[in-house]
Amino acid sequence: MLAAQRKDLILTTLRADGRVVAKDLAAELGLSEDTIRRDLRELAADGLLHRVHGGALPASPAVADFATRTSIGTGAKAEVARTAAALVRPGQTVVLDGGTTARELARQLPPDLRATVITHSPTIAVELATHPTVEVIIIGGRLFKHSVVAAGAVAHEAIGRVSADAFFLGVTGIHPTAGLTTGDADEAAIKRAWSERSAETYVLGSGEKIGAASAFEVIPLAAATAVITDSGADPRGVAELRAAGVEILS
Repeated sequence: MLAAQRKDLILTTLRADGRVVAKDLAAELGLSEDTIRRDLRELAADGLLHRVHGGALPASPAVADFATRTSIGTGAKAEVARTAAALVRPGQTVVLDGGTTARELARQLPPDLRATVITHSPTIAVELATHPTVEVIIIGGRLFKHSVVAAGAVAHEAIGRVSADAFFLGVTGIHPTAGLTTGDADEAAIKRAWSERSAETYVLGSGEKIGAASAFEVIPLAAATAVITDSGADPRGVAELRAAGVEILS
């Protein structure tokens, strides 16, 4: 079997099963595990999957930069945002993460809502600048341009002085075993800090993130209050999360 054929088979298996186990696939094809691992490395380098110990998981399309992500799953993100907006109560202090789904959430907040929104995303702050009754507090720091959010020590210190009722968390991967993940270690640390300072953490999980994984864990699934997803999310992926004890809101 040619390398291109093997890679096509790997990607087909990944789409069908949601994971690839290198040992099992090597045995099925009568090849060495080293051959399959090499194929996995090359596919991962092309951004087509995410390697884990013993095999691979689907890569998330949400690791693209902010501008690219604005055109991915727009209807699903709007659906997630509507569900999330309904969870915000008058008088609460809530944290909105950066990202395109969080920006849609900011747009969906009722025009008469009186609440405080804290964010480390300039994009979110600008979105809420014209909201008549929402107080906006923006956390500064080094700008992580990929996601257009503040990061680094300055942001981390400021977050440590905040307490919030709820955090609406954006991630790139939501997987029953890999957990809640994102593609940058510093960004993962900022998200984790927000979760630790919030009474509840809701995950903004449009369908393309369900069953996918990225390199850096944000928080374990058990630390999330619920995952908010859309009606078009893969039923098998949603069922696996429920089986792992995750509450799903849609």
